[in-house]
Amino acid sequence: MMPMLSVVVPVYNVEPYITECLKSLAVQTLRDIEVIVVDDGSVDGSAAVAAEFAARDPRFSLVGQPNQGPGPARNTGIRLARGAYLAFADGDDVVPPRAYELLVGSLRQSGSDLACGGVLRLREGGLGASSLHERAFRRHARRSHILERRVLVRDRTVWNKVYRGDFWREHGLEFPAGIYEDVPLSMRAHVLAAGVDVLPDVVYHWREREEGETSITQRRAELPNLAERLTAIRAVRAFLAGQAPELIDAFDGLVLEKDVVFLFQALERAEGEEVEALLDLADEWLDGVSRAALGSVPSLRRLELHLLRRGLVEELREVRRFRRERADGVRVVPRGLRSTGWYGDYPYFRDRTLRIPDSVFDARDELRLLATVDECRWTGGAFQVRGQVAIQRVDRRPGRVRLWLGDGRLRVPLDVRRTGARGFVTAIDPRRLEGGGPSWRLYARAETRGLVLKGCFRDGQARKAWRLSVPGWSRTGMDMPQ
Repeated sequence: MMPMLSVVVPVYNVEPYITECLKSLAVQTLRDIEVIVVDDGSVDGSAAVAAEFAARDPRFSLVGQPNQGPGPARNTGIRLARGAYLAFADGDDVVPPRAYELLVGSLRQSGSDLACGGVLRLREGGLGASSLHERAFRRHARRSHILERRVLVRDRTVWNKVYRGDFWREHGLEFPAGIYEDVPLSMRAHVLAAGVDVLPDVVYHWREREEGETSITQRRAELPNLAERLTAIRAVRAFLAGQAPELIDAFDGLVLEKDVVFLFQALERAEGEEVEALLDLADEWLDGVSRAALGSVPSLRRLELHLLRRGLVEELREVRRFRRERADGVRVVPRGLRSTGWYGDYPYFRDRTLRIPDSVFDARDELRLLATVDECRWTGGAFQVRGQVAIQRVDRRPGRVRLWLGDGRLRVPLDVRRTGARGFVTAIDPRRLEGGGPSWRLYARAETRGLVLKGCFRDGQARKAWRLSVPGWSRTGMDMPQ
């Protein structure tokens, strides 16, 4: 009988982890699966562990081949797959029990070509966020597409997905050789799919290895590794140029956010001729990046890229140290008399010897209004609201602050009394809200040295948008906000 789902597991020297991986597949709540383990020339006990699973569970099978890399190993497994749906897992990772039930179930209901879900990093026995994936899987979507949800450019891994087998075969999808084989294929599949289901559920635990051989991911700051990463990036950009050029800026933005970091890390410890080789490689990386993506990076990254382009390695190392030491945030400061600019207070700001343009440090577009409600209480005649208004990364007290309530149609200005550097108190007379509501959102506007920022208040405890709900009002008072 044909299985519902085929799971292909490429394996190479993962003996410390493979048992946990295969156990996680064996206990999937979707029972109608086959697991094809492809041993890619391991020289440890990985194949023996897989053989034990195959001997006691008929859903598991093992095939061996000389070492060719993860892409060719996956292709071998695909050729043997019989399922209507196709998935991948790496031999050192873990798949949560309901992952395939959720992903396959979504595809059966929606008719989409692929379904993808959230990812957590597995470190030292604990789980943490995957910065690559977390923004892409905050909201559920059915029969969506990467052109509609461009945040899916961040979803460039193959193992947090289930693919419809017919879709895979129709487009002749195949993994390239090389160590970053999943990035070009993931982008290709996203663009070619007629529909994509996005699940906020966590469907994959991506391991950071603690023992045994380091993974490809953990060797990403090595020169040969970086060269292969560039090859994968170029393959994606060439495909997007022909099939989805509107995604190039978003993809390049992700390269400047994530991938270029490994160049920085390599340069931080490189010596001698390796430094020059890395700088040459950096030029190749950056020559292909769109001007729009370069212009949209945050100011601290802009400074790092500026120093990289100029080959100022010692200065780059200093800025990288500064970034690590200021992980809690870096101040933005005003400069100028007639026209005030707002700049990151980073190393070499106003250092005339290096002649770095002020535009490199410009951080005005990165400033955000922080507005929180700490307390709301009924005083018998009005609601008294206490909270705080500040500008993110700016130490100074905001200048003029205005508050108002809005229900989407009406706007009710509020009187504000400032308390301390950031605090405020305001009173809301419910009679002013008659004819509107029943739910009102609190807004703020702050002005400081030519800077004007607006925003919606958040609950100081729950960090959710703060609303004043008005279920009913009478002469004796009003219900407390919900």
